[in-house]
Amino acid sequence: MITSSTVVNSVVEKLRAALARGQWRSGEMLPGQRELAEQLGISRPSLREAVIVLETLGLVRSMPGKGVVVLEANLNDAPTTDSGVAGASLEDVLQLRYTLEPFIVGLVAQSISSKEIGQLRLTLMDMREALEANDSEAGMNAYIAFHEELFTLTSNPIFQNVVQQTSNALKQSAEGLRNSPEHLAERLAENEAVVRAIRNKNSAVASAEMRRHILQEGQRMGIELNIPDDNLGN
Repeated sequence: MITSSTVVNSVVEKLRAALARGQWRSGEMLPGQRELAEQLGISRPSLREAVIVLETLGLVRSMPGKGVVVLEANLNDAPTTDSGVAGASLEDVLQLRYTLEPFIVGLVAQSISSKEIGQLRLTLMDMREALEANDSEAGMNAYIAFHEELFTLTSNPIFQNVVQQTSNALKQSAEGLRNSPEHLAERLAENEAVVRAIRNKNSAVASAEMRRHILQEGQRMGIELNIPDDNLGN
């Protein structure tokens, strides 16, 4: 856990109560992280964890580059317990990403448009600019936005629900990633290799590059994934 489960649950309940009161209505954006954390008297890490839980409950959705939008949902039916995603370990997160993200980029490579490729490359440019400015916070935000953009390009409506779990898990692991800002250049190079393969419409290479990237993430975090695959780097 990145933050205490008790603290996160408390924040979730505060936000659910505010939504139930109509403080923010369906379609409205929540205030920015800094402003909302100050309003609630909590830390930004605790707020980020709480938003992940609310996303899992279907109450809000994070929009890369825009913020968090309130969804139309029955607040009375939403469970009050902590989500499984919020309690996952970093190894759990990486295993989920390893299972889904290579398949996602393989699908994306088959159908992506020039405009969508351009958006992915713009996000990579944000990572490069953050790297050159030595801004680790902006760099990790761009990294997360890049992977979330890949998730949104998945067209299968059933798969989208599972993809949301991956997005939530990625956000949970963000603090672990921020603990190693010196690796931003490596992450950028690995993600650039993924985009090159997608641009070339090469699904097999795109999937292989994503597998390699996630395995490298595990090594950077000191986690050796137990993956039942004889060809991990191919």
